[in-house]
Amino acid sequence: MPWYLWIIFFISVIFIFTYISNENKRKRLMEKYNDENLVQKLMIGSFWQGQTKGQLIDSLGKPKGVSEQVLKTKKKETWKYHKTGNNRYALKIFIENGIVTGWDQK
Repeated sequence: MPWYLWIIFFISVIFIFTYISNENKRKRLMEKYNDENLVQKLMIGSFWQGQTKGQLIDSLGKPKGVSEQVLKTKKKETWKYHKTGNNRYALKIFIENGIVTGWDQK
């Protein structure tokens, strides 16, 4: 078998695996949220004000870093994604009491 057919085969396997994985994720999210619009936003990796921590994890995955500040009336967290250097991140998402309140994206 020529070498280029092996490359085509492996690319096809990766494509099929990715497709099946995405469909499984979509199915799991539909069972969890039962909202097609929400699931579509999560599948493309969106984030927004008012989003819950669980939805954020379903959208972007677990953060690479977290910093917390506990105050008398609320808990503030900064979730950090896309590490660019030593304690530097391209995306920081701010969460208060489990809800996204804003972000800083570079």
